[in-house]
Amino acid sequence: MISETISFLRKKHGLSQEMLAEKIGVSRQTLSKWETGESNPDIIHSSRLAEAFEITLDELVYSGREVLHSATKDGKFMFGPVTVGEKGQIVIPVKARRIFHIEKGDELLVLGDINQGLALVDARFFMEAHNHLKKGGD
Repeated sequence: MISETISFLRKKHGLSQEMLAEKIGVSRQTLSKWETGESNPDIIHSSRLAEAFEITLDELVYSGREVLHSATKDGKFMFGPVTVGEKGQIVIPVKARRIFHIEKGDELLVLGDINQGLALVDARFFMEAHNHLKKGGD
């Protein structure tokens, strides 16, 4: 249901009801009604919600449920298999790119553990964390 999707995405983006309501031009009470399923946003407000969450209107209305139910309680996902191309390239599934805001030109660091396998991490985030720890930060 769109009510669950709106609530899930608002929390995922770290927004309070007040913050999101202000961002899309409605009252907190209206947003609350959408999240509880008491009413539904019209097409204009649905479009504003999609824009605020950086997704398409179709994803808000249809795919949102898929995203909502595909995550485990600790925020982990399984996106399915990918095929390694002739030159070793892989294509990251669209759903994964949208959820993790991966865009053309982003740098990802490939990490490996002989027992756990491979992982992709935002290179900038990883290097900032590494430098912080190297300097003795908490």
